[in-house]
Amino acid sequence: MAIHIRDATERDLPRILEIERLAFPAPWTIASFQRELTLPFSRIMAALPVASHEHGRDDNDNGKIAGFLCRWLIADECHVLNIAVHPQSRRLGIGIVLLTEAIAEARSTGAGMVTLEVRRSNLAARQLYRKFKFEERRLRRHYYGPGEDAIIMELRLD
Repeated sequence: MAIHIRDATERDLPRILEIERLAFPAPWTIASFQRELTLPFSRIMAALPVASHEHGRDDNDNGKIAGFLCRWLIADECHVLNIAVHPQSRRLGIGIVLLTEAIAEARSTGAGMVTLEVRRSNLAARQLYRKFKFEERRLRRHYYGPGEDAIIMELRLD
């Protein structure tokens, strides 16, 4: 299956919010996503599965958004704030495509590092990040609430 990545727009937010609510116990609000769309250093990437004959078309929105990634690119660092894939589209490589795009973009702009926080309990996500050679650096206790620690992971690009 081919995956088309494009910048999310305001009209994509209902679907992105649906995925967010299915993925996380404390989801972002629509206002949070709207704010990200206005920040010059923020980008929300939308992943859409496309039929092979449609691959590469910029106007292809026939498929529903299957996942998204929100990142900040500030100075020489890319920070992944949020990444989620719809439960029906998981294990199809969509998270890999999104993360690959974010890392490639960071490299192309001269960033030296990609960072993110991940729930300590989210073993599937931690395994995905380790495939990309992210290293677990620090622990933020109760970052996601009482008993929900975050692990800060870093990928050095130099």
